[in-house]
Amino acid sequence: MGLFKDHGVVYKSVNDVDLGPNTDDIYLHADVKAPRMAGLIAKVFVWFLEMKLIGDILLYFLKKNNRIQKLVSFGVMEDSPLYVPLHPFEDFKEEEEEVKSLCPGLSPAEQVQHAIDCLQSSDATLQDSHFSFRRWKIMDYYKAYSSRKITPLVVAERLISAIVQSSEPGMDMSFFISYDSRDILRQATESTLRYQRGEPISVLDGVPIAVKDEIDCMPYPTTGGSKWLHKVRPCKEDACCVKRLRSCGAILVGKTNMHELGAGTSGINPHYGTSRNPYNPKRISGGSSSGSAAVVCAGLCPVALGVDGGGSVRMPAALCGVVGFKPSYGRIPHSGVLPLNWTVGMVGVLAGTVEDSLIVYAAISGQPEPHQSTMPRLKLPMLKHSSMSSIRLAKSDEWFNDCSDDIRACCFKALACLQKLYGWETVEVTIPDIEVMRLAHYVTIGSECTASIAHHLENGGRSESGWDVRVALSIYGSFGSRDYLNAQRIRNRQMRFHEKIFSMADVIVSPMVGVTAYEIKDDAQETGELDYVNGAALVRYSIAGNFLGLPAVTVPVGYDRLGLPIGIQFIGKPWSEAKLIQIAYAMEALCEAEYKKPQDGTH
Repeated sequence: MGLFKDHGVVYKSVNDVDLGPNTDDIYLHADVKAPRMAGLIAKVFVWFLEMKLIGDILLYFLKKNNRIQKLVSFGVMEDSPLYVPLHPFEDFKEEEEEVKSLCPGLSPAEQVQHAIDCLQSSDATLQDSHFSFRRWKIMDYYKAYSSRKITPLVVAERLISAIVQSSEPGMDMSFFISYDSRDILRQATESTLRYQRGEPISVLDGVPIAVKDEIDCMPYPTTGGSKWLHKVRPCKEDACCVKRLRSCGAILVGKTNMHELGAGTSGINPHYGTSRNPYNPKRISGGSSSGSAAVVCAGLCPVALGVDGGGSVRMPAALCGVVGFKPSYGRIPHSGVLPLNWTVGMVGVLAGTVEDSLIVYAAISGQPEPHQSTMPRLKLPMLKHSSMSSIRLAKSDEWFNDCSDDIRACCFKALACLQKLYGWETVEVTIPDIEVMRLAHYVTIGSECTASIAHHLENGGRSESGWDVRVALSIYGSFGSRDYLNAQRIRNRQMRFHEKIFSMADVIVSPMVGVTAYEIKDDAQETGELDYVNGAALVRYSIAGNFLGLPAVTVPVGYDRLGLPIGIQFIGKPWSEAKLIQIAYAMEALCEAEYKKPQDGTH
């Protein structure tokens, strides 16, 4: 707007920025200047926002007051844009006994068997466990089926009953957008017959797995949490990751609830209800893979698929006390996933244990996408505590501490336990411009979302969207070429910063979220909720994994004073999934004896 003059930040050359702990780089806290809105206030705000002249003025000041213009749009830097976070392959020097390197061309079931070979052998059953609480794992299902103690059909019948119970008034957990009892029973019957013949396809045969409603899975429509998107983009076949699970014999049990279009962090959905947190059903499960996190937390499924565009797998996993794993950009085929965020969104795994995340990761890892010339071999880690080599953990103090007191104390304690038991080293670093990266990612994911569905929005999709999403779409649509290009220049800067940090350390460690699950307000049920303060706190530690295409995993490490789960996060070098899973496994082993059962009673 010509009436207003803006001045952007002048950024130093990447080579002139000190990444050490005593840098003069100033840590910018999120300065979100937007009040919480829901109900009638949200509707009135949308009416003004969608008026051409008034809307333009409101959007200008929204971007200005929240520093998008100063830090991104008008930033001055020498870096060129980086559009896609594809990384060259680096052959990590893992010991041969620490990983299995798989040959290309294996079937999903063969890759799953290699993952099983990586597990610690154990004849222990669920009943033998000395832990106060443990969810059923994939191997528990497989052993129970193989020994004829139970059948996939009986499990399916009980699962359907639990889904119905969780949806009734009084619970209203809203885990699923759609499920088909007959289809679940058909799959379970086929699996039961395979076990009766002694011919299960893999250990995943008969195991119930849920799928986020952003991923194509027959016979269901793919709504993206909306009331309209499936009408203009029909689901015609399984997504690649779903095909691979189905070929292993897994029972695909339905499409889980999500924040509409992935455009929020709470999981509050005015169309399909709010997926509630099983640790406290009055609180959010997080977004956008809210239903996937909640069904795993509640014990309905040992594993669920999600899509992680801005922490959307890891964030709800941490809030619900489960494992959330997002591989490197390009590792999991993306075909059949809603094209809402091309360069930041990746299929991820939510699981009750690190072991189960490894098994499903092995199943869904496939061949390179058409735009990828090559991809490194799939490497699977040997999950043995004794095989853990020395690890260097990069920790950026001010960023690490920018969370609630309970989260900070819990993550500090977990990190200290790792150091004490394994002798791992903490390397103090500074990661510059964290808040700048958050805003640049917001410009990127918003621009890609609106570009992918712009035609449908013009033909009525906007008016059928929730009120909170209409605000998000208006902001996304206000970004121009300068905003987007500068965001990609910031991506390039951050890529080079992180390359330097990874030359000093194996992984970056941080909390997963800045706050634990907050309360669901009554006024948000009909309109959705605009809460950018909590939203910024929830995504604070997520962005590098998406914006830079890095693998990342969160593991539950404790609870706050209200009994709500807390997760720690490890961010790895590109293609270092094997080492990352090993680290997560070591962290889980130190904490799992203290895991607590959710209170909702569905488990």
